[in-house]
Amino acid sequence: MAHRSWCAEVVGEEQSNERLEFLGDAVLGWVVADLAYRQFPDLAEGKLTDLRKSVVNASALAEVALDLDIGSCLLLGRGESAAGGRSKPSILSDAFEAVLGAIYLDAGAAAGYEFVERVIGERLRHALTQLDRLDYKTLLQELAVRQFDTAPVYILSEEGPDHVKSFTAIVLVAGTVWGNGQGRSKKLAEQAAAGVACARLREVASPAVVAELADHLADL
Repeated sequence: MAHRSWCAEVVGEEQSNERLEFLGDAVLGWVVADLAYRQFPDLAEGKLTDLRKSVVNASALAEVALDLDIGSCLLLGRGESAAGGRSKPSILSDAFEAVLGAIYLDAGAAAGYEFVERVIGERLRHALTQLDRLDYKTLLQELAVRQFDTAPVYILSEEGPDHVKSFTAIVLVAGTVWGNGQGRSKKLAEQAAAGVACARLREVASPAVVAELADHLADL
C-alpha cells in the first residue's frame, strides 16, 4: 500500500509498491488472457486482444480498486493525499496491481488466478457485449486518465415533453469543456459528447497515449 510519495517522507523505512505493481501487471495479463482464451473459444486473436485491453487498462482497474476500497488503505505522502491521490485512477490502478502481486507472492499462482477471476471475470463477460461497437465513453475515460490523470465529468440537460424529450450533454476533462452532444436519451447524448471530446483529445494527446490507443483512435 506504500506509494512512492509516502516513501519519500519515510526514508529507509519502506519500499514503494512499484515492484509489486510490476509483478501484478504481469500476473493480471496472464490471467485475463487465459480467461478470455478459455471462456470465448470462438473469438479471433484480434478480438481477444481487444477484450483484454477493455478490462486491463488504468480506468477499468481504478474502478475495480474503488469497488475494493483500496484507496482508503493507501499510504500517501501529505501532498499527494491533499491533492486527492486516493481517488486518482493512475494511483488506484497501480495499487490494484500491487495487491495482486502481493497475493501472488504470498499465496501462489492459484490464489492470484482466483482473485482476478472473482473481481474481473464479470467485467470481462460484460466487455464482450461491447466489442462490436465503438464505445466513445470508455475510450474518452481511458484518454482522460492517460493524458490528465482524471476522469471525464458529464453535465446533462433536457428539454421537451416526455414523449419527445431531447437531451444535451457537455463533457469536461480536467475542468475544461471538450465536447457536447445531443440525443433522444441521456446515454446517446453522452456518447455523442464523448465522441467529439475523443476527436479533440486525440489532437493534443502525447505520442505514447496515441500509440497505445491507436486501434481505437483509428475508428474516429
